[in-house]
Amino acid sequence: MTDISVRNIGRAGRITLQRPKALNAVTYEMVKAITSALAQWRDHPEVTLIVIDAEGDKAFSAGGDIADLYATGTAGNFEFGQTFWRDEYRMNAKLAEYPKPIVSFLQGFTMGGGMGVGCHGSHRIVGETSQIAMPECGIGLVPDVGGSMILAHAPGHLGAYLGTTGARMGPADAILAGFADRFIPQDHWPDLIAALQDNGDPAVLNTASETAPQGRISDLRTQIDAYFSAPDLRGVIAALQASDSDFAAETLKALLRASPLSAACTLEMMRRLRQATIREALTLEYRFTYRAMEHGDFLEGIRAAIIDKDRSPNWRHDPMRLPADAVTTMLAPLGDHELTF
Repeated sequence: MTDISVRNIGRAGRITLQRPKALNAVTYEMVKAITSALAQWRDHPEVTLIVIDAEGDKAFSAGGDIADLYATGTAGNFEFGQTFWRDEYRMNAKLAEYPKPIVSFLQGFTMGGGMGVGCHGSHRIVGETSQIAMPECGIGLVPDVGGSMILAHAPGHLGAYLGTTGARMGPADAILAGFADRFIPQDHWPDLIAALQDNGDPAVLNTASETAPQGRISDLRTQIDAYFSAPDLRGVIAALQASDSDFAAETLKALLRASPLSAACTLEMMRRLRQATIREALTLEYRFTYRAMEHGDFLEGIRAAIIDKDRSPNWRHDPMRLPADAVTTMLAPLGDHELTF
């Protein structure tokens, strides 16, 4: 079995992620395969829409495959990661700007790099098991693969909360925050995919859509907006510390687990990207990820979370003593290395 299946069936271009044992983590080869397929189908007269799904019950895709990124980065080779992220971001832009409908079915975990594959299309379907998140700050990155744009466009200050804490969104929360479009019970999905292949018309989704079960975030928006309206990381922490609510305590604990540099940069990105296009967001993300191995907390974050699993990262900065220029340095233009499309 290959990691990804790309084929034409009826009126649909089909992409299926096929690494269920690895929670369909996105590899560089998968990025290249998706990019190639999108180019092939763009002007194909018989392909009227794209359907993206994944094998397994646990995850559409729980993120990017970071094993090679860690191995090359710890060996002092930062170029592999820079190339991976550059080509992945170009793929994200192609998905977001695609001229034909893209229908994605997002069961289980959809996180990080998986979000970049599944959440930029025109019709993003969630079901009972869907859990969407951008947990990058916990491993020393920032919400990327275009996720920063979706977060920045979310209502109020939801984006800052979701982006810095990595909080998981159930189906209703994902729709509220802009990561999904409609809830359809998962037992309907096989028949819907068959219908999409037969007639190439996403209108078949309309009759199957239902109201998603009540989410968690909608009732917390007043608190989220109060805490995350602060201008910087120190201000957000202070606002959370000043509250006696259980949610504030829970949120503070999650925020303090994140890389302070990543969280501070994420808050600044939320401010800059409120009216941004996908390309503007990806360009800003790439400035951070280009530097993340050498100058950020990425390698230490992966060590603590994935390699040694001690969950005790030694971040470069204290959250209350982050140097004033740390954020501007990580998000500064890259000159000749700036992301292009």
